[in-house]
Amino acid sequence: MSEHDAIDLAIMRTLQKNGRISNAELAQKVGLSASACSRRLDILEKSGVISGYHARLSHKALDYKMIAIVHISLSGQFAKTLTEFEAAVRLCPNVLVCYLMSGEYDYILRVAAKDLEDYERIHRDWLSALPHVVKINSSFALREVIDRPNVGL
Repeated sequence: MSEHDAIDLAIMRTLQKNGRISNAELAQKVGLSASACSRRLDILEKSGVISGYHARLSHKALDYKMIAIVHISLSGQFAKTLTEFEAAVRLCPNVLVCYLMSGEYDYILRVAAKDLEDYERIHRDWLSALPHVVKINSSFALREVIDRPNVGL
């Protein structure tokens, strides 16, 4: 973060709150001309600091009322094994997040399901079919306490 000055931070904070803000309004909020703000924004996007602009959809409103936290162990951690697993897990539309982990399990997934019957289908048709899986441990979220889309700046 040391290469980003106060104006970059102000741009990032503002966009985290409202990704649909116009460039003119953003420029006014951070104290720049529209062209200078646009140049700064372009640099932040090209450098990967800003990785995209997204609509945040409600899983519950879309009838996905269950979130499962799934721990997966593979048969090994060879590069080919990891690559094949990761390519396959990307195809599962219900997997929201997948992390390669250190510790007891190789991967942790966050999976959205409509209900327990839907999760059983996902487990049977997708998770159990993933390559090199030797163990699956599922836990179900009882209540979401916090789900921050952004880090504090």
